[in-house]
Amino acid sequence: MTAAPIIRLGFLYPPTGDEHELYLADEALDSRVRVSVVGVRISGGDDEHAPHHLRATAAIPNLVLSTAVIAHLKPASVMWACTSGSFIDGLGFAKQQAAAMSEAAKAPASSTSLAFLSALGALGIGKVAVLATYPEETSRAFTSFLAEGGVTIDRLHWLDAPSGPAAAAFAKDRFVDGAARLGVPEGGALLLPDTAVPSLDLIAPIEARLGCPVLTANQVTLWEGARLAGIANGHGPGRLFKETSQ
Repeated sequence: MTAAPIIRLGFLYPPTGDEHELYLADEALDSRVRVSVVGVRISGGDDEHAPHHLRATAAIPNLVLSTAVIAHLKPASVMWACTSGSFIDGLGFAKQQAAAMSEAAKAPASSTSLAFLSALGALGIGKVAVLATYPEETSRAFTSFLAEGGVTIDRLHWLDAPSGPAAAAFAKDRFVDGAARLGVPEGGALLLPDTAVPSLDLIAPIEARLGCPVLTANQVTLWEGARLAGIANGHGPGRLFKETSQ
């Protein structure tokens, strides 16, 4: 009996200790899936969420360096699993990042920020509330990116974390309670950017509390990577996977 071919999903990730979500959730989607996570050099240390540091991290040669490692594994898709490192210089630059990664990996490629737009489009949602971990300037750069993609930002709150590890240290209640206080526009969705935050377990309680789709950074990254690889089913977390399954 011939074994089913492996579907390799590649992720470029700014190391923060949340890599397990990418492995566990995506490999649960399909028995053929194998996840490979490669770290990306991050600029700025404890102040990595500052825009000038994010631009250094987001530099295309920096991403291509890590993509070249993934390329040896012949991935079915490659994702730049970093929200702030993909939105910081706008929609056009995010598309340039994805194109450079795709060329280096010889596979479809995208990023977390582009995945947010893709997920909203798939759900038919054009208005959102954003609960961001970043400082104000970086949070507003994210909403500017969304606006470039045709999304209306109804409300925004930022938690002022200077780095991914600082954001990852926030208690889960801070997100659940913060989302409830922020609320969502009618017919809209709540967005929780930042792949550093272990967020997959947050989706169900917040969706139940708000009664709307909740899109988190790791969730949309998993969803887009799987979609680009030709995997689409309802076994992933949240309404996003259930309402866009084939």
